Amino acid sequence: MDFTSVDSPEMAAFRKEVREYLDKIVPKDLVDSPDWRDYPESDHQKRRDIAKNLGSKGWLAPTFPKPYGGGGLSIDHAIVIDEELERVNVSMGDVGGIYSPAIMVWGTDEQKNRMLPPILTGQVQTWILLTEPHGGTDLASAKTTAIRDGDEYVINGSKTFVGSDRKPDQFWTLVLSDPKGPRHQNLSWIMIPTDLAGITIQPLNILSTGGVGDHNNSVFFEDVRVPAQNLVGGENKGWQVSSTAMEIEHGGGGDVGPNRILEHFFNFCKTNEIDPDSRDLIADVYLNEDSRRLFGLRNFWKRHAKQPMSYDGSQFRYVRRMGGLRNARLMQQIIGYMALTRDKEWAPEDRWMELFMRNSITAVHPGGTQNIDKVIIARRMGIGRSVKEEAGKLE
Repeated sequence: MDFTSVDSPEMAAFRKEVREYLDKIVPKDLVDSPDWRDYPESDHQKRRDIAKNLGSKGWLAPTFPKPYGGGGLSIDHAIVIDEELERVNVSMGDVGGIYSPAIMVWGTDEQKNRMLPPILTGQVQTWILLTEPHGGTDLASAKTTAIRDGDEYVINGSKTFVGSDRKPDQFWTLVLSDPKGPRHQNLSWIMIPTDLAGITIQPLNILSTGGVGDHNNSVFFEDVRVPAQNLVGGENKGWQVSSTAMEIEHGGGGDVGPNRILEHFFNFCKTNEIDPDSRDLIADVYLNEDSRRLFGLRNFWKRHAKQPMSYDGSQFRYVRRMGGLRNARLMQQIIGYMALTRDKEWAPEDRWMELFMRNSITAVHPGGTQNIDKVIIARRMGIGRSVKEEAGKLE
């Protein structure tokens, strides 16, 4: 069965428009590499300019309403834009984000009008801060406090394993707003501008996804005063707001693009002498990747077509993570130990294979481990519970 999409005449014309625009705004020498985070500030600004240009046309958030900075377009338009962005293969930093649907679902009209346009048009970069040093994936155990003081909340505490190597313009985070309240009913969801006094960002140089220069961070808050109008969803309603953001983070948004690193692997197999006995292993890599692609395409369609979802997000994320680990093992069997080196003389495909090996391990952990995915799937199937857990609200 062929799941390859074919453009209608309308979408073929739109694809031509998108492709010509991207060819115009994306510098020819600005492409991602295994060291893509280790680039100069000038390149970083070029990437931000690309995001702003796309945002000016509503193409960063094509299916969001136009009044909020989206494109007001169909899912077919969104697929074309995603595929063409994959074609040019340039990352744009921490723009858009998994927090936008949370604002759309739970924000007031004033908050939507104020918060969404800068995000959806690429004017701001944002980190989402959830994990705390003591709690790991137990987000409901948050200890970073937000205590109301007049028209402000005073934030104290810390988050860790967050962000990237470029300071953002704002944080979105889950905070403890009622220290004496019951679990899940004592949290709030708030936006914190990063230029406020009392914020410290400390890099964590650990094994991480991305290339050289990539790192996570710890963020510390000491009596940071945040306007109360930045709290979304109402005080102590943060768990339901965060469930919307986490639904996207856990795979509910899906994706339509191929894994570019695996394209490098397949190219290596085509252009080098490979043991004929490895052909079955190469086929297994392809099948694992195509399964991931189809799960991602399904979720992308369901998300933008506003179809009800259950465990779809976590199912996709589990398939993606475990498939990545399987493919890493298979690729090492096929290529050998050269797949593990960053030495430019010996590393195949300009070190892309080493990046895949590293990512296959580190990608298992962010946003909740694979065990969290299994728990979510089980709860939404109703296993061990009298009432099935519902997916985070996306509309």
